Amino acid sequence: MESMTGRLLVATPALKDPNFDRTVVMLVAHEPGGALGVVLNRATEVPVSDVLGTWGTLARDPAVLFEGGPVQPESAICLARMRAQRPRMRGFHPVSGSIGTLDLSIDPDALREKLTCIRVFAGYSGWSPGQLEEEIASGSWFVFDALPGDAFVDRPDDLWPMVLRRQGGILSAVAHFPADVALN
Repeated sequence: MESMTGRLLVATPALKDPNFDRTVVMLVAHEPGGALGVVLNRATEVPVSDVLGTWGTLARDPAVLFEGGPVQPESAICLARMRAQRPRMRGFHPVSGSIGTLDLSIDPDALREKLTCIRVFAGYSGWSPGQLEEEIASGSWFVFDALPGDAFVDRPDDLWPMVLRRQGGILSAVAHFPADVALN
């Protein structure tokens, strides 16, 4: 099995689960034991600073919590972008290039010079072994390479059509698929 860690899952119009309607998910882990990702385009109105204090100063606009997915919404996963690719940094687990998950128990002031920004997700999206592969095969997800800025876009509501449009061809037309049309 080839790992899809760091890649984007883009919900197709055929995906029936309302938790994932028009979502873009970044996979932060994809292993034989299953997959874990965070929804990049579901911002809440809760400021990061209201929940995590000084971490809010490192959060990219919009500096709010994001709904990472339906699993354990009381937990937090932090994506961070390092200023330069470094092989090792305490509490940082690489996902793709300079982007990785970050341990929020570390003092944010100790990392301020090493990071360009963070995004914090309440909850996550998870798949049991083989489940994600079955969903992809059934046409629920497109799988695309992520660009470094995808996890930190200023207008997360525009991410779904933006990722589809940049694929070109027929996939760019999917970006204009009406939200209220049901597929049978």
